[in-house]
Amino acid sequence: MSEPLITLLAGPTASGKSRRALEMAQKTGAVIINADSQQLYADLRVLSARPSVEEEALAEHRLYGVADAADAWSVGRWSRAVMPLLADLAAAGRPALLVGGTGLYFTALTSGLADIPDVPIEVRDAAGAAYDADGETAFRRRLFEVDPAAEARIEAGDRQRLTRAWAVAQHTGRALSDWTADTTPLLDPGSWTGQVIEPERQILYANCDLRVAQMVEAGALDEVRALVARGLDPALPAMKAVGVRELGAHLAGETTLAAAVEATRQATRNYAKRQLTWFRNQTPGWVRV
Repeated sequence: MSEPLITLLAGPTASGKSRRALEMAQKTGAVIINADSQQLYADLRVLSARPSVEEEALAEHRLYGVADAADAWSVGRWSRAVMPLLADLAAAGRPALLVGGTGLYFTALTSGLADIPDVPIEVRDAAGAAYDADGETAFRRRLFEVDPAAEARIEAGDRQRLTRAWAVAQHTGRALSDWTADTTPLLDPGSWTGQVIEPERQILYANCDLRVAQMVEAGALDEVRALVARGLDPALPAMKAVGVRELGAHLAGETTLAAAVEATRQATRNYAKRQLTWFRNQTPGWVRV
């Protein structure tokens, strides 16, 4: 049997994914395809740590910087863009290397995504309030009554997934587990292999702090200034990128540069922690690097 032509390379921010992807692509001739929701946006080269022009010249890169910040891309839209690309590469016998930190993109490829109705913010807030008031043990009993499969599946301490499962059941009258059972993976089983870069947490946090310093030196403030000047909807995905709100506060005169940089470091570490937890829980069978 021939080796799968598709490799999925995942990991938290500042873990070295892009560097490893470039090394792998240069050895195999693979096309590097973006699987990071922020690196889609042309306006976020610095804040999203998108591969540099020089790095992009060393191997073919696709779906990087293809969207405008005013244009909201969903996981569905990314999926519709990536699947024809993968089909073209497969027809040409070329390997593909999908690299990024957006867990839902990888879920869509390997498990499929259910068409779950949006849950109103008041229902999500109520779920979070119930969890905080009752504690995890009591909240799990609540969830067991409406979605026992989710209660059994979700790891201890995963507040986000526990409250989401409860909120979906409350809003739709149907268990999240039932919604997700109606999915079909975009990639055929056996057509791909998966790797996760999983650094030690303290090393990862140090890399995050270094990454923020490098971003500031590379022009992150100018990038945020240009975004803010456009007057875009704060709810757009690009406007929610780590650093936009924090550095924007400094540009608005609300805080010092030092405080804004420290806030960006903290937000980056928090984001990396969430990613690390997600990949540990959601990709147990993938090779760890």
